[in-house]
Amino acid sequence: MSSSDLAPAAPWIDSADALTDWLAPIAPHAVVGLDTEFMRRNTFYPQLALLQLAHDGRYALIDPLAFPLNGALTQAFATQPTVTVMHSAGEDLEALSPFLPEGPHTLFDTQIAAAFVGMGLGISYRALVKELVGDELDKGETRSDWLQRPLTESQKLYATLDVVHLHPVHAILAERLAARDRAQWHAEDCARMKRRASQREGDPQPQRGYKPAAEWAPEKQALLRRVLRWREVTARTLDKPRSWLLEDSHALELTDRLPTSLAAVEERTRGTRALRSQQREELYQVLLRPIEAIEVEETAPVVGHPVGDAKRAINEMRTVVDQVATELDLPAGLLCSRKSLEEYVMGGGQWPDALDGWRRGVLFDRLSSLLPG
Repeated sequence: MSSSDLAPAAPWIDSADALTDWLAPIAPHAVVGLDTEFMRRNTFYPQLALLQLAHDGRYALIDPLAFPLNGALTQAFATQPTVTVMHSAGEDLEALSPFLPEGPHTLFDTQIAAAFVGMGLGISYRALVKELVGDELDKGETRSDWLQRPLTESQKLYATLDVVHLHPVHAILAERLAARDRAQWHAEDCARMKRRASQREGDPQPQRGYKPAAEWAPEKQALLRRVLRWREVTARTLDKPRSWLLEDSHALELTDRLPTSLAAVEERTRGTRALRSQQREELYQVLLRPIEAIEVEETAPVVGHPVGDAKRAINEMRTVVDQVATELDLPAGLLCSRKSLEEYVMGGGQWPDALDGWRRGVLFDRLSSLLPG
């Protein structure tokens, strides 16, 4: 029998009073399942289109287009120590950030939990439900237009089923985490996910992701950082995708070969959808303003492709990571990415932020001894 045959009723909530009434029974330390449907086509921020909740055998579909959520979710999910169960929560947390700026009080991400208990890295919710509960979820509405109103009955069913299984999945995974003594590690990774989703200004060192700039002079790398940070702030302000303001290739090319006029900026960014005259003028000034010494000092060097001793060290570290992952029965990708190893080796041996917490405890001694002399 498919799960759609057993789907419970979920009231459609389209007023603040109705939402308050539904949330009222949620006590401190309760376990609440939460999912969202959102759209992200022409905007920087995801547009929250639907909020699905599950608590103590009750389910609800909340329409955020019908009334302002404002602080309605704060008491139930942020102020009191509710355990909020979500699957692959990163983008959902971002969609909820206007209403839960720091995320839920305690996040339990089922995808992360599954990785810690031997079910592989990045398992889908559908596969997880099938494995743990035995139900087959329908994928038919995956690419629906969730901003349309009214939603179809098929959409409502799909959305409800996304939270129906969160409680039993949570119970099974929590038990397995405890049996493996991995609950604290899981909690650390969930807290890290919340922090990433709550960032309001983006990556403070975006230039590090642009390897073609690795051989540039420090002043030019600092200018690239300035351009990318301008793009980030402007995209957030206008609520437009970054690439609509400036493609990555444009950012590199304009920084590497400075335009000699505003007309040159227009010519070299032709076709960019959100770069209007005001933004083009701002960008031109950003490019022309002299680089100050403090900007160079604050710019992390761009790391290029590893070669020689650095490449050998990274490969040796990768072998160690694989060994440790096998010893801990964890996916190697969960333990440490190659990007983190490159950052560690080519960043002068500074321990990467991504490897802080429990990862430092199991990796630092074994990796630090492999740094190139």
